Amino acid sequence: MGVNTNTKIKVAFIGAGSMAQEHIKAFASFDGVELAGIHSRTTEKAQKMAQTFSVMNVCSSIDQLWTTTKADLVVVTVFEVAMLEVALEVMKYPWKVLLEKPAGYNFEQAEKIAKCTRDNKRSVFVGLNRRFLASTEAAVKSLQEKNEKRFIHVQDQQSLETAKIIGHPDVVVKNWMYANSIHLVDYLTLLGRGEVTKVTNMQKWEGEKTSLMLSHIEFSSGDVGVYQGIWQGPGPWAVLVNTPSERWELRPLEVASIQKAGERKLATVELANKQDQEFKPGFWRQTEEVLKAVRGESSLAPTIADSLKSMKLVSQIFAVN
Repeated sequence: MGVNTNTKIKVAFIGAGSMAQEHIKAFASFDGVELAGIHSRTTEKAQKMAQTFSVMNVCSSIDQLWTTTKADLVVVTVFEVAMLEVALEVMKYPWKVLLEKPAGYNFEQAEKIAKCTRDNKRSVFVGLNRRFLASTEAAVKSLQEKNEKRFIHVQDQQSLETAKIIGHPDVVVKNWMYANSIHLVDYLTLLGRGEVTKVTNMQKWEGEKTSLMLSHIEFSSGDVGVYQGIWQGPGPWAVLVNTPSERWELRPLEVASIQKAGERKLATVELANKQDQEFKPGFWRQTEEVLKAVRGESSLAPTIADSLKSMKLVSQIFAVN
């Protein structure tokens, strides 16, 4: 059940880092939203964030955050190593939940979060913001209008050394594919129709020795996907989708190009992406869909089940548990 459309939607936040700021900025831009409270393990950062965005309450615990705000939605933006503990804690309370990705630093943790969601009958969404890029939505809309077999090719580029330099703990570096490659793998489950029926890893994950990965993914619909990962070397993030009538290319992901059957060149698609320029790309549309879900309306907001599907595919491609 959603909230009354005539009342403000109260949103609370857990975490006070850069991702929290991006979420707060997006929610603050919508009429009918009340920034009800914030909690962070670093109180000073929470107080500064609250002052900057006029968040009503700074709370010392998750329990106090719920008790004080009775928020309709809580947005969780904590470090990967803290996500499982915090996610399980917030599900003790009847608010809806938006978890920043990854929802668990590996597939095992993701399964525990999903199980807790089911056991507690909670509505939990996951911040897979690249689904809401104007470029992604343009490609998805066009592809949905045609019932044609799809060949999806995603190209990933990652570096374990970069992850270490950024300062991530060893357990996050070890599971870097869940923290960052999830963005590209999620395009496979978004665009590939039906269930994944087979994953064939031709160039396999070999940890720090890996330079190239190549996996073939089959879907029950007949769609086919290829994951290509460049590790420890340069390369773009890119998504290509071919059907008999058109070819879409997102490269960089925020830019969409299309080539139609009988044409020889890719043409850049004009996008109404003002929000992708004013906010972190995809965040404004993602927020709009999450607010629809809170109101009980039909919504495209990715659920914990959607996230788990992509996390499982990551585990199959990387052959890790």
